[in-house]
Amino acid sequence: MAFSDSTPTAPAHGRNGHSVPKPRAEWIAGRQRENRDGNFSQMHYGRQGLITEEMEYIAAKEKLAADFVRSEVARGRMIIPANINHPELQPMAIGVGSLCKINANIGNSAVSSNIDEELKKLHTAVHYGADTVMDLSTGGDIHEIREAILRHSPVPIGTVPIYEAVSRVKRIEDLSAEVMLEVIEEQAAQGVDYMTIHAGVLIQYLPMVSKRITGIVSRGGAILAQWMAHHHKQNFLYQRFDDIVKIFAKYDVSFSLGDGLRPGCVADASDEAQFAELRTLGELTKKAWESDVQVMIEGPGHVSLDKIKEQVDKEVEYCYEAPFYTLGPLVTDIAPGYDHITSAIGAAMIGWYGAAMLCYVTPKEHLGLPNEKDVKDGIIAYKIAAHAADIARQRPGARDRDDALSYARYKFDWEKQFALSLDPETARSMHDETLPDEHYKEAAFCSMCGPKFCSMNYSTKVDEYNKQTHGLEKKDYSELVEKLVTLK
Repeated sequence: MAFSDSTPTAPAHGRNGHSVPKPRAEWIAGRQRENRDGNFSQMHYGRQGLITEEMEYIAAKEKLAADFVRSEVARGRMIIPANINHPELQPMAIGVGSLCKINANIGNSAVSSNIDEELKKLHTAVHYGADTVMDLSTGGDIHEIREAILRHSPVPIGTVPIYEAVSRVKRIEDLSAEVMLEVIEEQAAQGVDYMTIHAGVLIQYLPMVSKRITGIVSRGGAILAQWMAHHHKQNFLYQRFDDIVKIFAKYDVSFSLGDGLRPGCVADASDEAQFAELRTLGELTKKAWESDVQVMIEGPGHVSLDKIKEQVDKEVEYCYEAPFYTLGPLVTDIAPGYDHITSAIGAAMIGWYGAAMLCYVTPKEHLGLPNEKDVKDGIIAYKIAAHAADIARQRPGARDRDDALSYARYKFDWEKQFALSLDPETARSMHDETLPDEHYKEAAFCSMCGPKFCSMNYSTKVDEYNKQTHGLEKKDYSELVEKLVTLK
């Protein structure tokens, strides 16, 4: 049963007078009229056997059966981050049964950036393919920045509410459950789709980090660790978890259970502290599911290649197959300035093993606040990693674009090759840069090989020989090329 077949586009007014589509407005309004128990979670509807419009939209987009999407959401193996107060959202799913997704982090710091800069980053992130965006603003008017981002974002927006909570107190020690719950309720009411909640960092785990090289590298985890060490009390997010669950159910906010004790270097990976917290995240996952609230689990971090599969296996075991959302992981620590590469290597592998969403890392990781170009570079690296993971998992149709681009390359159809690439502008500029004049732009060779050393030119002669001598016809991908170019 679905609520509606319509896809409304009532406009909202954005910055500078631009209207922003609100495709979910009528769906949400209908649900609010009919809802009797105050739980608007997609999991809640899925467990009642209802296929929401969001589920139908995702099924059509990813070529899945609508009831498969519903059943995966109902069992907790897939989530649909879709706050009822974010009508601008175009629904998407995060889960091992759907395509591997990527997240881009934006947000200002206490010393840099402004609203317009963050909206530029949002536009860049969405343009180059980010599936979700996290606003990690820690300075300025955090509420106003987030409002602008939400009202302009067609993708789910995530936050780490403890950042705003810290801005409301003089010292870390002054934090309290009441301040946190106030911030969480405000962000949920504003339309945030998922929130990182570091409820698994417990006071008994703090001694476990003493042997680490880099200690606690999660900002939220370190803040809570300092608070617990000062007060000699348990993590108030853990103790008040049920109260957070109630808020999330009311607005359909998804948990992104934070890995506050994730490893910050490869030497610290897979240690006692990391896996102790992971077990607690599994306990909290079950508690959230009791109220039909959606959950994904955040993961490391910095992990050497040989330990990546173990990370997925442990998460699946401890957290009951809830979607795994990982930062990287970075597979080596020696490349500041290039950590979009060190992490994309690990991201491709962990996506292959079963991570559902990959949080991008930019070249500025560990060094500074990313600018618009850094955001683009991080997204391209992670689109490659996620796509490579989908190919390795042999998802239906995942390789179609690769095959189409390769055929265009073999036919020296440069324009279609560019059109099918992740970054057409860069591909075109690199191709044209070293050719002598316009006459060569459509030539059946590039400047690396030139006309006399192009292997594919010679290979076409072999094609002719095979056809004439052996009757072997080369497969024609022209139709696939045209279809995908049109879709793109």
